[in-house]
Amino acid sequence: MQKVDYNGLHDIGRELLVAIGEDPDRPGLIDTPRRFADSWKAFIEYDPGKTETTFESVTADQMVVVKGMRVWSLCEHHLLPFWCDVSVGYIAKKKILGLSKFARVAHQHAHKLQVQEQLVHDIATHLQEQLDTIDIAVFARGEHLCMTMRGIKTPSEMISSAMFGKFRSSHSVRSEFLSLVK
Repeated sequence: MQKVDYNGLHDIGRELLVAIGEDPDRPGLIDTPRRFADSWKAFIEYDPGKTETTFESVTADQMVVVKGMRVWSLCEHHLLPFWCDVSVGYIAKKKILGLSKFARVAHQHAHKLQVQEQLVHDIATHLQEQLDTIDIAVFARGEHLCMTMRGIKTPSEMISSAMFGKFRSSHSVRSEFLSLVK
């Protein structure tokens, strides 16, 4: 887990207020540098809890899908938030994963500066290693506040996916997964 410089964040929060023409000592803003540092610390040092619990699979070659896991991340280009509803599919070989662990893995990878394409890739490769299968798919649909709040100021959805193994090579497996998550 990455550690933050809490005092540095506090100072940056205060400097940011001054840089945008605010008085950090006025009522309403006195505690803002602390809250700014607290929120960044909580985001970056997020602990998803135990993610590695797997079980022996009683059936093999069956698709498992978990969908609709909402995560928040930060755009590495603008330091603004984006959210994604993440869906995961895999074809069980010898291992299966406890249901809550999928959300924990998704949240673990969301808590850093990145782009959505990297997020889905990181979740997929983490699950490949954990489940000892190449047959993994991750699909994410999200909104990026860097587009909604600034620049073009238009809300939109971004969709990205990472498909490996049968999810990439088999049209029918990919189609089944996508029909289940849409």
